[in-house]
Amino acid sequence: MSLLLDFQVIDVATCDPVPDVYVEMWHCNATGVYGGVVANGNGNQADASNINNTFLRGIQPTDSDGVAQFESVFPGHYSGRTTHMHVMVHTNATLQANNTLGLDNYASHVGQAFFDQTLLSAVSEVEPYASNTQSLTTNAQDSIASEESATEGVDPFVEYTLLGDSIEDGLFAWLAFGIDTSKSSAVTPASFLYKEGGQANANAGAGGGPGGGSGGPPSGSGAPSGGPPASGSGSPPTGSAPPATSSSAAAAAVTSSSATASVTGAAGPGCRPKKKA
Repeated sequence: MSLLLDFQVIDVATCDPVPDVYVEMWHCNATGVYGGVVANGNGNQADASNINNTFLRGIQPTDSDGVAQFESVFPGHYSGRTTHMHVMVHTNATLQANNTLGLDNYASHVGQAFFDQTLLSAVSEVEPYASNTQSLTTNAQDSIASEESATEGVDPFVEYTLLGDSIEDGLFAWLAFGIDTSKSSAVTPASFLYKEGGQANANAGAGGGPGGGSGGPPSGSGAPSGGPPASGSGSPPTGSAPPATSSSAAAAAVTSSSATASVTGAAGPGCRPKKKA
């Protein structure tokens, strides 16, 4: 099921959109499998070739309104977590000649975004989501969704509208969230993607699921950053730089201890998303 997604990045200090930064997003497929991960609970653990896959991962620059747009598919779920997407913002990245963000692993924001339960229930009746045999966790049962929702000023749930007469026709979803543009923290990738293929990071540590941050299975996280933008992640907003594939050794999944930036949520205290007139 197709998903057109807009993330708007807002400066919490000024309430202004943040242009010319890179938004990285990734999520699992309809049956709960992350590309670039070889782990128990993440598809066929015997398939070592999945470490080289980059599906449903991408990076896009923000335009003058602070918006980065992705074309993807609606994410599925895996055991222990509700349906979610991962979002990271790189404020100090430079697009390299090879169309990657290079080797620097820093981010000004690490967070997760969620969908309302009514939508998730409807999607679960549609193939191939209906064929997902992994146990279902609701938003209310998910510790990260509950924690973010309980944080003052934070709303990690996307707004959305149908692109046609039914959800099978796809969705357009959007979320504005705030970051502290003065901060940039090192993040620990679960694995790296080189031209020779994916390679697990032996120093990633424990606790980070393949999607990054804390939150349980699948275990043994390992996820190369990007490759082609998410699901062929569509054209960047008009007038922005060409889409960046993931860095040759950049963060895609981060360990829980490295998620020191703000959580996904509202634009900021007193802020409202700003768009063109």
